[in-house]
Amino acid sequence: MASPPVTIRNLTSNPIELQRLEWFKNLSSSHGLQSKNFTSLMSNSNAPSAPRVAENAESFSHQDVSLRIGPFQAVQTDFKAAEHPDETLRLTFGTDGERHRLDTPCPSSESTVLTPLNPNPRFNYTAIYLKSSSHLTLYSSASLPSWMSKLKDETPLSALSIPGTHNSPTCHRALPSVRCQAVPPRVQLENGVRFFDIRVQPETPEDLTKDRLILVHSVFPVSLTGNKYFRDLVNEVFNFLDQNPSETVIMSVKREGTGDATDAQLSRILRDHYAGDVNHWFTAPRIPTLGEARQKIVLVRRFALEEGLKQEWEGAGWCINAETWADNTPNNTCPSGDVCVQDFYEVMETENIEKKIKYCQDQLERAAQCVCFLPGMSAESAAPPPKQPFYVNFLSASNFWKVDCWPEAIAAKLNPAMVDFLCRKHNETEGTGGDGSTGIVVCDWVGKDGNWDLVRCIVGMNAKLELREDAA
Repeated sequence: MASPPVTIRNLTSNPIELQRLEWFKNLSSSHGLQSKNFTSLMSNSNAPSAPRVAENAESFSHQDVSLRIGPFQAVQTDFKAAEHPDETLRLTFGTDGERHRLDTPCPSSESTVLTPLNPNPRFNYTAIYLKSSSHLTLYSSASLPSWMSKLKDETPLSALSIPGTHNSPTCHRALPSVRCQAVPPRVQLENGVRFFDIRVQPETPEDLTKDRLILVHSVFPVSLTGNKYFRDLVNEVFNFLDQNPSETVIMSVKREGTGDATDAQLSRILRDHYAGDVNHWFTAPRIPTLGEARQKIVLVRRFALEEGLKQEWEGAGWCINAETWADNTPNNTCPSGDVCVQDFYEVMETENIEKKIKYCQDQLERAAQCVCFLPGMSAESAAPPPKQPFYVNFLSASNFWKVDCWPEAIAAKLNPAMVDFLCRKHNETEGTGGDGSTGIVVCDWVGKDGNWDLVRCIVGMNAKLELREDAA
């Protein structure tokens, strides 16, 4: 089947003009360089991917064009990508006096950073090419350790597109159904993750003078080589935040594990031994602005409070309240109104993965329709929108009894499907008026083999909000 004409989608805040097309023979067809169904999008490296075309090669065909692609627009072109494995199509783009070059199809599973043709460029772009649909998406490259620095202090944290991880510290040698992550939490943070899903078990609940909380996943420890502890994780997070003061980490904490510990005991341990310092923890029972949260852990509780803690914050309670949501839900809002969640996780057969993908896409679209209330908006210019909750979207699912439905196997299908959706479909309809946020997307197995595609897609979706902030 012949491939369709190339579609180019510009998910940056700058207009981009396609100026030139060139077709080349590759360096050597014997290298076996074949494009995958999609390229990996944006690792931390800013280096362009390995060349398929010799440095001084001459094209066997070229065409000068002038095709403007506005911010957040998609345009179907009248040309096709290189259809032979020994050929490369080179596209040259211009923006505000600069020129940037991209070769497709991309030669590896690494990120595809456009090559700037001007010295000291002000703009940097990264692309993902979906070969199966001839779809090219352009993002602004971002520094993953400090991507929140581009957003203003007044921004409500719930307006952001935030990458997260499910059972974040489960990167150790463990049961295959227990392990959900490929890399440690610190590596996740350095590559843009800003939401941690944490499950703990008090080690000595009868003695509240002790602070030891064991990291668990359901009734299982996260490591087969010995207990791992919440204190070490918290220290790692604060070390990262000290080095990256523009950032914050949202931490959802839930009590799991064995034994007879209670939520009340957990809440008191957290309050007395961890989150009592308001200079390092945000524990008010509301969603903060980014300025309020920078260099802090924002605590979201999935546990009930001890009676005394219900009187914190002038009787409003303690921490953002996500104590209850419907089990195995495709869409449910917590009674507090602060968290709207998709957490359908019972994928009993591989066929149900398609249902899970649809639920994840629906939650992305719910988040995308929201409009963040920014300083300067007034009753004359826009009515204040309703309360904007955290839209939490769990991509995780599993079936303990089926190998094909363990976390890694499901992530191998879910993560590429989400990359494809975000590149081609997310917030694609013009005139919807939403900011195009993804909400908090909670992932399994990101960073495997250096693949941070999904995280970069999510971070890139903050561009429309950034544009609104710059114009405000």
